Amino acid sequence: MIALIQRVTEASVEVDGATVGAIGAGLLALVGVQPADGAAQAQRLLERVLGYRVFADAQGRMNRSLADTGGDLLLVSQFTLAADTRAGTRAGFSTAAAPEAARHWFEYLVELARARHPGVEIGRFGAHMQVRLVNDGPVTFWLETR
Repeated sequence: MIALIQRVTEASVEVDGATVGAIGAGLLALVGVQPADGAAQAQRLLERVLGYRVFADAQGRMNRSLADTGGDLLLVSQFTLAADTRAGTRAGFSTAAAPEAARHWFEYLVELARARHPGVEIGRFGAHMQVRLVNDGPVTFWLETR
């Protein structure tokens, strides 16, 4: 599994003009699922998202995690993160999980996140979404579970 995490002061997701998920300060995580992903990868990714130190401590160093701060988390499925972009000018998607498997493992990740952390919001799987965010820093990291 892949997550592109961004430290935000706020973020939201709209589908067909309606807000389906919105958070205040915390992390926006765009999540891509790959064909070999399963429960272990979802669990590991969640550990990394919740534990990755991206928030400032008293000295201004990035030493605090989302779990430490209790900030919000917005999870948004994004199959294009798993695209093969190594050659040419058009992405290939054989490196992304099939939609049924991706939905299953994304929903499993959401279930785990909601059991372990308050303030979890989501986008809508498979929908055309408008994602708005205010990236704080900017601070953006690419996390993988391979």
